[in-house]
Amino acid sequence: MPDPLVVAFVPGVTPGKWERVWRERRPIGRLDLVSLTQDAAIAALRDGTAHMALVRDTDANDDWHAIQLYRERPVVVAPKGSLVASLDEVDLADLTDEIVHPVDLLTSTGADAVELVAANVGVAIMPQALARAHSRKDVVARPLRDGADTGIALVWPIEHAHPLSDTFVGIVRGRSANSSR
Repeated sequence: MPDPLVVAFVPGVTPGKWERVWRERRPIGRLDLVSLTQDAAIAALRDGTAHMALVRDTDANDDWHAIQLYRERPVVVAPKGSLVASLDEVDLADLTDEIVHPVDLLTSTGADAVELVAANVGVAIMPQALARAHSRKDVVARPLRDGADTGIALVWPIEHAHPLSDTFVGIVRGRSANSSR
């Protein structure tokens, strides 16, 4: 049996449904899920400590395959009780008088920005799933109408792919256990 398939995933991505299907179909095989920042997940792919990764806005290239899975809408995380929190949806123009904390999706989990927002020090813009992962009672997330969305992709090396990579790809793509592909 091959070594466990190690799949890295970035904050906000929830691979639990795919892990459940994996366990149902391969009760003997092992799937290890590792939460990493975007940069760390890409580094883990390059050095072989991860065999696959669920990452943001990464396309196929000469080094790896990529399957675009879904797009994430951006949100503004704001202190509860703030003017931004009173809006149903937000435009970038609504934030001109706000301190906007940058969230570097390559190196950050977003937690630091949410901490600042919770301390009533500005707002932060981030993917909706990341805001959901850091939800707390003292902040709210409002959809950002004119902000750039982000995509989530499954990526894995073209060369020396793990023997179970195709099985995981099939699960992520929703193929049945009896699929011939």
